[in-house]
Amino acid sequence: MPEKSLELVSAMQEEGHIPDLVTVVTILPASANIGNLRVGKSIHAYALRHGLESYVNVSTALLDMYAKCGLIRTARHIFDSMSSKTVVSWNSMIDGYSQSGDYSEALDLFQKMLDEGLRPSNVTVMGALHACANLCDINRGQFVHKLVIDSGLDSDVSVMNSLISMYCKCKRVDLAAQLFHKLRMKSLVSWNAMILGYAQNGFTIEAISLFCKMQEKNMKLDSFSLVSVITAVAELSVLRQAKWAHGLAVRTCLDRNVFAMTALVDMYAKCGAVHTARKLFDSMGDNRHVTTWNAMIDGYGTHGFGEEAVELFEHMCSKGSVINPNDITFLCIISACSHSGLVKQGRKYFTMMKEKYGLEPKMDHYGAVVDLLGRAGQLKEAWEFILQMPVEPEINVFGAMLGACKIHKNVDLGEKAADKLFELEPDDGGYHVLLANIYAIASMWDKVAKVRTLMEKKGIQKTPGCSSVDLKNEVHTFYSGSVKHPQSERIYAYLGELIDRIKEAGYVPDTSSIHDVEEDVQEQLLNTHSEKLAISFGLINTRPGTTIHIRKNLRVCGDCHNATKYISLVTEREIIVRDMHRFHHFKNGVCSCGDYW
Repeated sequence: MPEKSLELVSAMQEEGHIPDLVTVVTILPASANIGNLRVGKSIHAYALRHGLESYVNVSTALLDMYAKCGLIRTARHIFDSMSSKTVVSWNSMIDGYSQSGDYSEALDLFQKMLDEGLRPSNVTVMGALHACANLCDINRGQFVHKLVIDSGLDSDVSVMNSLISMYCKCKRVDLAAQLFHKLRMKSLVSWNAMILGYAQNGFTIEAISLFCKMQEKNMKLDSFSLVSVITAVAELSVLRQAKWAHGLAVRTCLDRNVFAMTALVDMYAKCGAVHTARKLFDSMGDNRHVTTWNAMIDGYGTHGFGEEAVELFEHMCSKGSVINPNDITFLCIISACSHSGLVKQGRKYFTMMKEKYGLEPKMDHYGAVVDLLGRAGQLKEAWEFILQMPVEPEINVFGAMLGACKIHKNVDLGEKAADKLFELEPDDGGYHVLLANIYAIASMWDKVAKVRTLMEKKGIQKTPGCSSVDLKNEVHTFYSGSVKHPQSERIYAYLGELIDRIKEAGYVPDTSSIHDVEEDVQEQLLNTHSEKLAISFGLINTRPGTTIHIRKNLRVCGDCHNATKYISLVTEREIIVRDMHRFHHFKNGVCSCGDYW
């Protein structure tokens, strides 16, 4: 209770007692923990007047207080002026940089500490691993791992938990899993870190399985455990599993925890139940965090409900609101505007974030604006925006530009964007495929061949498209042209009949991106796309009127999008497709995206 500590010091002085070194060292962390800079500065002044600043523990407490109150430069000035430093001094400064987001400086300081011959403590390496994780710096992370072993810190479960988290954030879940399984005394934090690591890296089934194993061991789960498994369910995008996770929150009495509830809001939106997400959001009342607002705004955006996202954002920014938007909020609302073609509003919010809230745009914000302009067909404006950026554009910015050029069939700007992408990420197959598709749409088959040859020379492979559908507690996954499913013969027979029905309703196959094969073969290739197979499987195995939920790992292609509209019309079914960017709700021959995606 930091506030109580401050009150006691005031009472102590009123009774005529003079605070000494111990009092100062005790009270500084209290002011740091509640972020009370005014009190912290007054304590600093007191220390100066009474000659206490020269004591290493006082200086360490002061730099820690300034770092936690956001004055990292002041903290560093105190650190540099210290004639002698303890390991705790170094730890406080390293942690200060990490907490302020300057992870590179944190690691540089960590290296300097090692160069000066100091032996790092468990707190030191945990701070360094935290910085490595946030930088996704696997090389320095492995260096710290070796240091952990050499220092005999590999028996410290907290250090091992930090290593597990670091490897997960660096996308080396395999190494994290090795550490986890070798760990003899696993804490709840160990289980939470591994479950979340699996979930955030796309290993959703492994995350849920590990969570179930944790429950079998009768470990009492906390809000972090629940958030970890909810994250996995959200990525799995299966509504049945979402209801199970919600029920678990209720049974464990965590359905009033703000972080668990925020995760549930996000989960329902990602499982296609955006209206359920809004009900939960509304039920939270004043117990909402800024991340809760972000989850709901983002949920509306990915479902194509741009107007609802804007309305919610405006409510958040209204005078009566006690929560201000952060940089993530602005990324969510600009992206929501992009998905719905609300260019004017999106540009307004981009300007607002800096002018009204003092938030400096990050690379993701610039990428979102390029996407906003590009999707709307304002390709010239998007390219000019890139050229005028105050920072060097990165992959996501040029990637958004290339995607827009594909949508609007602009070869010239597409080539410019692709050239930049190939400089920055020469081995990414997705961008090569996008450029090839732009050429194919323009019937520039010689250039399509050149891109494909280049990919072959570099050994670059296209990510295979796959679609999944949940049925009777089992997830069925389909790849384009695959015949491995037990019901393949039945699926293909049904799909053939379905294609004939939608053709009668007006569907015309779009074969513009297929070359060098006969027309009937072109149609056959289109008809075996993974989403068509998954939809057919869902239709065969469910009752009339049942909504079909499909998950696609790539962007839905134009032909499948058009075909699914007709399928929803002739079968009188609602079909919800979640692709890598957004949701599409198909019903009565219409998609919720309004053909704007």
